[in-house]
Amino acid sequence: MIESTAEPISESLIRQYDVSGPRYTSYPTADRFVEAFTSEDYIQALEQRRSGAAAMVLPLSLYIHIPFCESLCYYCACNKIITKHHDRSAAYLKYLALEVALHTKHMGLGQVVSQLHLGGGSPTFMSDAELCELMALLKQNFSFTPGGEYSIEIDPRTIDANRLDTLADLGFNRLSFGVQDFDPAVQKAVHRVQPAEQVFALVDAARQRGFESINVDLIYGLPEQTPESVKRTLAQVNQLRPDRIALYAYAHLPERFKPQRRISSTEIPTASSKITMLADSMSALMDAGYVYIGMDHFALPNDSLAVAKRQGRLHRNFQGYSTQPDCDMIGLGVSSIGRVGATYSQNAKTLEDYYDYLDQGLFPVVKGLALTRDDLVRRAVIMALMCQGRVSFKSIELAYLVNFKTYFAKEMGVLQDQVKEGLIELDASGIQVTAKGWFFVRAVAMVFDQYFQTDRTRARFSKIL
Repeated sequence: MIESTAEPISESLIRQYDVSGPRYTSYPTADRFVEAFTSEDYIQALEQRRSGAAAMVLPLSLYIHIPFCESLCYYCACNKIITKHHDRSAAYLKYLALEVALHTKHMGLGQVVSQLHLGGGSPTFMSDAELCELMALLKQNFSFTPGGEYSIEIDPRTIDANRLDTLADLGFNRLSFGVQDFDPAVQKAVHRVQPAEQVFALVDAARQRGFESINVDLIYGLPEQTPESVKRTLAQVNQLRPDRIALYAYAHLPERFKPQRRISSTEIPTASSKITMLADSMSALMDAGYVYIGMDHFALPNDSLAVAKRQGRLHRNFQGYSTQPDCDMIGLGVSSIGRVGATYSQNAKTLEDYYDYLDQGLFPVVKGLALTRDDLVRRAVIMALMCQGRVSFKSIELAYLVNFKTYFAKEMGVLQDQVKEGLIELDASGIQVTAKGWFFVRAVAMVFDQYFQTDRTRARFSKIL
């Protein structure tokens, strides 16, 4: 368990690290994907998996993106389509079926799946009948393992106890509730009003129906938030006691995400206030018995995410922290990102383009990346930092046949400043992120990101604090 630091974080250190940087749900990051990676490259990766040992040893993870939402949340940076027309999801289902058929053509029927996540948008925009149709499609084409992790994102405004029955019947065993903040003024400022009583009633109903794990998403750094208001929300969250909590920093990038233009930069809390919110949140959650998993995530000690952390099986992928290390992930739907072998791929970002590719019988892959050996070495280091807070020199050297200190000579020099600042500890065996360093773990990882270090357009990333 990561303990919170009692050492105060200085204003000068906050200012020093009030910079933009990647979240490292992958390395290289998605902004490095290239259009030169085509559907043909993706087909090759799928067929290599089919003929290789991975298909027999490692189950798949499936991510399905449902882009539709009934109303706009001003903070949102997701790929979404705001509409009241629910017939649009019926058409979308037909195209998902085409995409699934292309995958089974090149991978074969019955690939084993141990993780499924429906994200969005709002997956609960779909009707119960449509969710039934989607799950039937998946079960006809993939083999779902008993006891796997099957989750869906929930907009509390679109669901009731009866719909929870449907989700349980379909095999979902994990729910993720989008809460963000319980404060009415904050909810109004971001155009997402949902009373706390509604969420409490739904979580209680979900527990009665036996869902194995309940996650709550929170965001700090939103307009109208203060350290005091965040403390009040955390007190309510601790009362709610979900199995997992995802605590995200709001990334204000109005030049990239049009809905955020409705939020004035002057309404955003300062970096100093945000670090106070983060520090207070970490302390409050750990005092309440939660294990700090990593950059965004907390879990109760018996949750599978916390167990994976203790056992060294934690991994980080495009959905955040995962219990499955090195698991291939198939992304289905508009804008979805996948990982197969040593490749990443991303689908078309607009519905029109996504439909057009599938109408032609083509994978809707528009860009991606085939990782180099250097990418793989650096990915291993960055993911070890992000997931375990420690890098063992020996493990990297044995896995990739390099001399760590020689291969990363420049990086080792840069790390000396972070040692002096108390963010990491260096010894003969490896790198250890300190309690204080966990506030700035993205900055530690950035040292090993050779793309970022030569980048001149870093402003497109969110601030790390």
